[in-house]
Amino acid sequence: LGFDLSHGGHLTHGSPVNFSGKYYRPVFYGVEEETGRIDMDKVEAKAMEEKPKMIICGASAYARDWDYARFRAIADKVGAILLADVSHPSGLIVSKLLNDPMPHCHIVTTTTHKTLRGPRGGMILMGQDFENPWGLTTPKGDIKLMSAVLDGAVFPGIQGGPLEHVIAAKAVAFGEALTEDYRIYCRQIISNAQVMAMELVNRDYHIISGGTDNHLMLIDLRNKNISGKKAEKLLGDAHITVNKNMVPFDDKSPFVTSGIRIGTAAITTRGMKEDDMVQIINWIDRLILDPDNEANIKQVGNEVMAFAETFPLFA
Repeated sequence: LGFDLSHGGHLTHGSPVNFSGKYYRPVFYGVEEETGRIDMDKVEAKAMEEKPKMIICGASAYARDWDYARFRAIADKVGAILLADVSHPSGLIVSKLLNDPMPHCHIVTTTTHKTLRGPRGGMILMGQDFENPWGLTTPKGDIKLMSAVLDGAVFPGIQGGPLEHVIAAKAVAFGEALTEDYRIYCRQIISNAQVMAMELVNRDYHIISGGTDNHLMLIDLRNKNISGKKAEKLLGDAHITVNKNMVPFDDKSPFVTSGIRIGTAAITTRGMKEDDMVQIINWIDRLILDPDNEANIKQVGNEVMAFAETFPLFA
C-alpha cells in the first residue's frame, strides 16, 4: 500500500512502470481533492480492505509532514511492515524540524543527496531490529534478523564493490548535519519555501494543500492555462529550474502534466533568503502570465543570470 504517484508519491512505491509495480501487487492511497492532504481514516480503511504486507509512507512531491505514529498503528492492525521513504525531507528530520519516523517505522530509507546535502547515494535504516517475518533461516537453522536479510539483499544481492569515495562523502555530510550551521540552513530552507508558497498563493496560483511544511511545493497550473511541460521549458529558457509534475486528479498525461514542483534546498545553499524568494516568484509569474513573449523571456533570463552571479557556486 503506497502513496499514489500522481498525488505526490514516488515511482518506487508501486508504479506499474517500476519494478515495485511489476513484481508486487500495489494498491494506493492519495490526497483529498478539496484539501490536498492525506486523510488518515481513508488510509486505514484502504489498509483494512486490502490487508497489505507492507505500507509505505513518504513522497516525492507532498508538501506536508507525515503522521508516522498513526501509520504504525494502521500497520500493526493489519500485520504489515511499515516503511518510510524520507529521501526528500531527511535533512529536515535530522534537524528536528519535521516528525521523526525512526521510533515508529520498521524500516526507513533515504537518499543522501537531497535536503541531507550529501553525495548521490542512499541508506536503509532500522530503529530496532526484529526477526524477519518470512521465516528465513541461517545455515544453522536460526531465524535471520531483518537487518541480516537487508544486508544480504544489498550485498551480494544487488550490489558489487563498495564506492569508498561515496562512503567518505556521506561521512562528511553526516558530520555537517550535526552542526548548528546545518540546522540554521534547514530552518532557512523551510522559511524560504513558506515565503515562496505564500507569494504564489497571493498571485492566485493553486498550491496543492495550500502551503508547505517542508522544502517543496506542488503547483497546479490549470487556472493559468499552461501545462507543466510548457512551464518547465519556459522557465528553463530563463535559467529557472523546475520540473513538470503530475498533480492530484490530473487530466493530462505524465509526459505533459498540469503542474510543476519547486524546491528551495539548492537556492538556500547558495545563500538566498526570504526577500530573494519574492524576487524569484516575481520572475516566475512574469513568465507564466506571458509565456509566448520571447523578449520577456530573454529579459527575465538576463535578470536571473545577473542575480545568480551574486550568489556564486564554489567547487
